[in-house]
Amino acid sequence: MARYFFHLRDGTDILLDPEGLELADIEAVRKKALEAARDTLSHDMKAGRVDLSCRIDVEDDSGKLVHSLPFSDAFEVIGT
Repeated sequence: MARYFFHLRDGTDILLDPEGLELADIEAVRKKALEAARDTLSHDMKAGRVDLSCRIDVEDDSGKLVHSLPFSDAFEVIGT
């Protein structure tokens, strides 16, 4: 298994993941990034403010970007 680092970016600041997670493959990386984005969004929603400028960038051990998930892609809006 490879180690992946899930960094939170908002266009200005970055919150680096110093520990990372060992995951089996890129599909597991995508699933974990989606789970992390939705978890963060749910906490933001409870606070009454959602920032859709954020994204999660996932890097491998060598620092190569292997996946990027904008928060706006982590959910679907139904109705208005």
